[in-house]
Amino acid sequence: MLSNTCRASPSLSIASTLKSPNNFPKSLFLGQKKVSLFLNPIFKKWNNSKMEVSTSTSNMTIKASSAEALKNANELIDSVETFIFDCDGVIWKGDSLIDGVPETLDMLRAKGKRLVFVTNNSTKSRKQYGKKFETLGLSVNEEEIFASSFAAAAYLKSINFPKDKKIYVVGEEGILKELDLAEYQHLGGPEDGGKKIELKPGFLMEHDESVGAVVVGFDRNFNYYKVQYATLCIRENPGCLFIATNRDAVTHLTDAQEWAGGGSMVGAIVGSTQREPIVVGKPSTFMMDYVSEKFGIQKSQICMVGDRLDTDILFGQNGGCKTLLVLSGVTSLPMLQSPSNSIKPDFYTNKISDLLSLSATTV
Repeated sequence: MLSNTCRASPSLSIASTLKSPNNFPKSLFLGQKKVSLFLNPIFKKWNNSKMEVSTSTSNMTIKASSAEALKNANELIDSVETFIFDCDGVIWKGDSLIDGVPETLDMLRAKGKRLVFVTNNSTKSRKQYGKKFETLGLSVNEEEIFASSFAAAAYLKSINFPKDKKIYVVGEEGILKELDLAEYQHLGGPEDGGKKIELKPGFLMEHDESVGAVVVGFDRNFNYYKVQYATLCIRENPGCLFIATNRDAVTHLTDAQEWAGGGSMVGAIVGSTQREPIVVGKPSTFMMDYVSEKFGIQKSQICMVGDRLDTDILFGQNGGCKTLLVLSGVTSLPMLQSPSNSIKPDFYTNKISDLLSLSATTV
């Protein structure tokens, strides 16, 4: 029988916290990530008292039972209607497609399974990711792709972020393109990559006081100018939101090694502001809830497939899904089986093409 180690995903209304400007900071746990929302009358007005956050409560437990090696792929495939795949380390590494991916995706589609691709990488928009899939020879519709760049824009829309406020971006083109599609004003991003601060006596760095949110994602041109500008906006603009696309420690820029991830950029802003961000990427349940509602999918009928325990697998568990860890990316078998690891997927296997090979051997 297929196991379901963790299925609870309660919805916690925070409307009551918006009644008083003195109710901050408030800590929430989105996908087991501690999130502090600094609430005030402006934030209350933006939300129109309607904001509701799907969250894991602090007493939520995740069973630390042993993960099973995937042996009967057919049983897993037949038990769900939808597969959600992470991309980096699962579908590709850098710009290199992982062996067996096209055939596996074709097999799942032939069986009538819905395929969805969710990535914490914010450097590209959904449209740009669609082109990457096409370049790698994969036929994937843009509507099947959900990147954390898109999640940031979708989150702002969900809280009725005012269109007369601006958004300062620490990140790359993907975030800017998604904000453009959502018709939000923004500044920063790649154009601030070459800016420098001349530190001299009496120098006062100015910032735009109309910035109402700072969005931080992976940024290959991260610099001190961006840290200071983001810090000033968050610290000095009343009600300014601090939103992180993800807090991944590492990412796959090439297939040769791991590289510092978006969490390093977010961490710098956390350090300078002493504020915790609202995380919209995995393991927050925001994207899971969005996908579930968009396609009308029951979460119990989803299998989340990923290579990271603390993002992909936790994302699936917090959403009430079945989970499959692949060892083709960040996580190794010793890491999974380490006594210090408390996040256990339902199943693990070497790579997603095992869904194809193991289904063939169990016919």
